[in-house]
Amino acid sequence: MRRLLALGALLLALVTAAWAHAYHASVMEARVNAKTQQLEVALKIFSDDLEAALSAGQPRHLSLADVPAAQLTPLLAGYLRRTVTIGTKPGEALPITYAGQQVEKDAHWLYFSVKLPASARSLTLRHRLLMEQFPDQMNIVNLEAGGKKQSALFREGNEEQRLSW
Repeated sequence: MRRLLALGALLLALVTAAWAHAYHASVMEARVNAKTQQLEVALKIFSDDLEAALSAGQPRHLSLADVPAAQLTPLLAGYLRRTVTIGTKPGEALPITYAGQQVEKDAHWLYFSVKLPASARSLTLRHRLLMEQFPDQMNIVNLEAGGKKQSALFREGNEEQRLSW
């Protein structure tokens, strides 16, 4: 009887874990700061998805909680630079300045900025974050610029968009 209860509990735990995170999404909150001429970005990613991306190609699974900050910062900054590019024209990749990260329950917020030319009135954003790991990945972008708010959805096959204000 105990074995049956233990097996039932194990199965319940596995089913619950599978349903706990049934979709793959990130949310980017970005705003153009006209005073500093920078795009300021906060990017929310599920921690387990981020761990999967950073663990890809590694000999063992990487746990964000176990990696010292001195090692984690270059990993996160490098991953951002490989998967998110921002420019004022197609094909351009302006330098990303990584500012840090913050843990919020089951997610991580990554903070970064991009210096923009004074004449910028639009951005070309290529957003492939987590798309290599998850074919159903959705990356939502909310941009506030020039007194205007707009949103865009990035998915496999629609990784690059132009946002104007």
